Formats: sequence, structure tokens, C-alpha cells
Amino acid sequence: MTAPRIYFPQKMQEGDRVKLGSEDLHYIKTVLRLKREDTLILFSGMGLEYEAVVRDFTTQDLILEITKEKKTKIDDSIRITLAQALPKGNKMDFIIRKASELGVSRIIPFISSRSIPRPSGDRVPLKISRWQKIAVEASRKCGRGNILEITDIVTCNGVLQRPEDKFLKIIFWEEESSAGIKEILRDKKYEGTTDFFIIVGPEGGFSRKEVEMACRAGFLSASLGGLVLVVETAVLVILSILQYEKGNFDVTAKKE
Repeated sequence: MTAPRIYFPQKMQEGDRVKLGSEDLHYIKTVLRLKREDTLILFSGMGLEYEAVVRDFTTQDLILEITKEKKTKIDDSIRITLAQALPKGNKMDFIIRKASELGVSRIIPFISSRSIPRPSGDRVPLKISRWQKIAVEASRKCGRGNILEITDIVTCNGVLQRPEDKFLKIIFWEEESSAGIKEILRDKKYEGTTDFFIIVGPEGGFSRKEVEMACRAGFLSASLGGLVLVVETAVLVILSILQYEKGNFDVTAKKE
């Protein structure tokens, strides 16, 4: 059985005793039903994991002893920034979970002309805090060594000003007819690119004006084919293609 992973963002070393709070206590004792001398893994989100043994429970916390430190594999052969126009409902939760699993380094949520959710005021930091917790939980479950970063919500114009020159910048548009994602990624001009900045729209897609603005800012407009995909499916397809084309799904390459 694989030892359960718990997020604990601190530097530790072998022999240290650490105290986890009531939220972790409930999860470890009531959900996982761990007992004294059982083993679990603490991960820092900064590329380190620690094997730990449960030493004691109290009514409000639990005590662990660190028995081993090890570096985790952070697959950074490519770095992906996903700028995601705010979708309806809880779709952003799903996108964050899957983006974490598929190796995205950073998500920039933004409001486009066709975005229906338009959070403001006190709701914004609450949303970002919730999304960051979802990212932590996704990393815990999938064994990822670092945590996906989620930035503040920005405007569409703000997104276009974010990427540095090193990024291959792509905006996905269902009306694009001259370039597909495969053609762009296999273009020899971008063969050595390791940093990708991709923009995905909301349910209604982008307006022509937004795409034209993006192209003037150095983005390439790309199609995903003849079918119109819902936003959460489009994100999965884009990220999977990126990882496949750039080798992160190649098991033999990782063994070299």
C-alpha cells in the first residue's frame, strides 16, 4: 500500500518532530485511520518529501517523527503557463485539478469579453485561496513534487502583457483555419522551446477583436480541429498534446 501524502510546507530533516494541526489530525485519524507507528509522507511543495512515523495523538494535533528525507522528481523539461478565461460554475475547479496532474506550472485566471463570471471585491481573494487549496490537494493525490501557482484574476489585456520573449505563445480559437496545434509544435522554428504560454477562452470562445489583439502581441492562433470542444475538454486536449509532443509522456526518455 502506498503511504498517504500530506502537504506540510516546511524544511525538515531526519530526527525532527513536527506537529500537525486539527485539520490534518481529523484526516489522518478519522479518514485514513492511521495509528501510532504508522508511516506517511510529508511533502513540502518545493521538491522535497519526508517519510514520517506517527508518534502520538492529542485532542487537537498529532506528533510525527521524520525518519527520511528525499528529493522528489519535478518534471520541468517543459514549463507551461495556462491563462484560462473564467468559465461558468465549478469548471475552474476541474481545470485546476487536471492542470496540476498534467504538469502546468502556473494558471492565470482572467476575464474575457464573453466570460460570464466576473468576481470582484472580497470574492476575488476567497476564490484564489480556494483554488490554491484545490491545487495543493491535486498535487498530494498525483504525487507531484511542487504546487501549481495560481495568480490574481486579471483582464484579457493584462494577460497579453504577461509572457516574456522566451515563451511560445499560443491562443486557441475555434475559428482558426490555417494553423493547428500539431503544426505549430512540430515547426522546426520552435524545436528547442521549453516554455509555453497558452490562452484558452470561456464557453463562448474569444471575440475576433481579442484574437487580433493577441496576435499583435506575438501570440499564434491555433485550432484544435473541426469539432468545437467544451472548455474543460479543450484544456485537457491541449495539455495532453503538449506533454506528448515534448516528451514528458515518454517513459524511456526519463530512464536515460
